[in-house]
Amino acid sequence: MKITTSFLHMEHTPALDEKIKESSEKLTKFFQDKGTLKWSCYVKNGEHFAEIYYHAPQCEYHAKAWSDNMYHSIDMAVEKIEKQAFKKKDKYNKMHRDKSDVVIVDPDMAWTDYEEEDVA
Repeated sequence: MKITTSFLHMEHTPALDEKIKESSEKLTKFFQDKGTLKWSCYVKNGEHFAEIYYHAPQCEYHAKAWSDNMYHSIDMAVEKIEKQAFKKKDKYNKMHRDKSDVVIVDPDMAWTDYEEEDVA
């Protein structure tokens, strides 16, 4: 996964780079290496904003969070992206789970012997 960061109206520090790197690693469980992750961190009217854009061939995600602390803003933005990705993954799993042809209503009855007359 390609990660880019940009900072506006704030100092670019190694500690922020490390926090962004750790937070990006949390997202690898949802995303494959095919996408790009773009971080934008800035200060506006005394609030610290963190924005994440994830773009891949099959999907796009965007999250924006703000608070009095940049580290907290980064954590909140990551939580928002995780919720979006989990929701999409859950929706995908439900959609493909319902396509099964075999449905066992009573597991105990599935293993009993049937007479040919009972089976229609």
